[in-house]
Amino acid sequence: MTADDGVLRPRRSVLYMPSSNARALEKAKGIPCDGLILDLEDAVAPDDKPAARDAACAAVASGEYGRREVTIRVNGADTAWHADDLAAACAAGPDAIVVPKVDSADAVLALVEAMAGHDAPDHTKLWAMLETPAAMLHAEEIASAADRLTVLVMGTNDLVKELYAEHVPGRQPLLPGLGLGLLAARASGKAILDGVYNDVKDADGFLAECRQGREMGFDGKTLIHPGQVEGANETFAPSGEAVEDARGILEAWEARDSGVVTYRGRMIENLHVESARRTLAVHEAIVALQD
Repeated sequence: MTADDGVLRPRRSVLYMPSSNARALEKAKGIPCDGLILDLEDAVAPDDKPAARDAACAAVASGEYGRREVTIRVNGADTAWHADDLAAACAAGPDAIVVPKVDSADAVLALVEAMAGHDAPDHTKLWAMLETPAAMLHAEEIASAADRLTVLVMGTNDLVKELYAEHVPGRQPLLPGLGLGLLAARASGKAILDGVYNDVKDADGFLAECRQGREMGFDGKTLIHPGQVEGANETFAPSGEAVEDARGILEAWEARDSGVVTYRGRMIENLHVESARRTLAVHEAIVALQD
């Protein structure tokens, strides 16, 4: 989680929803995810893309999704639908426009220029999907190319394909790319979302991958099924113990009368205080989202 324009946004669970499915768009209004990606790309058949575009824009304009962050994923810049998708999404003004297969800083700058040309409102940010070896190798350049870019989204399915790799428990083939994406996000002050877990019936595998993503440092996870939301929300939120620990660290720090502070037998330094403050800020942002 990072602060966009001074607002700390929880992004524990960001759910893809096919914009060609009216029932799915309606159901999304009651799903307790932090964010939605109304999809015009992979989840939509070619003949259905114009209607899906209209439906996604109407959903954004409806204002019926509460405090969830609502985004639109357009088709890639190398497709026949991209220009119309981008123009329509800019006019609709979602919280962000998600663009697949962003491989370079130049691509980011072209997208930002196009969004400005379409008079996208200031609150509509750019999310870039990193899905290829080229994107991994240029992740820092991509992440730092423009202020309008606020979130990196790992496209792990495409990355597996591009690497000629396999989906395996622990994701060993993907760890170098995931690490490069994380380094780029943290170096540039951007948020970063982990990729999807494909087997919606494998709850244990999904939760294990959520824990791995949290431990690596991801802000949250992109999801393909509503049944995955609860697990992601719980995993990427600070635990009750972590919140209590953070409060105790801050209380001990604020009550210090010398340069040395201990809490539960541990020496506390500035870095621990900063981590504690972030834990409480994340916790409070999640509570505020639920109110």
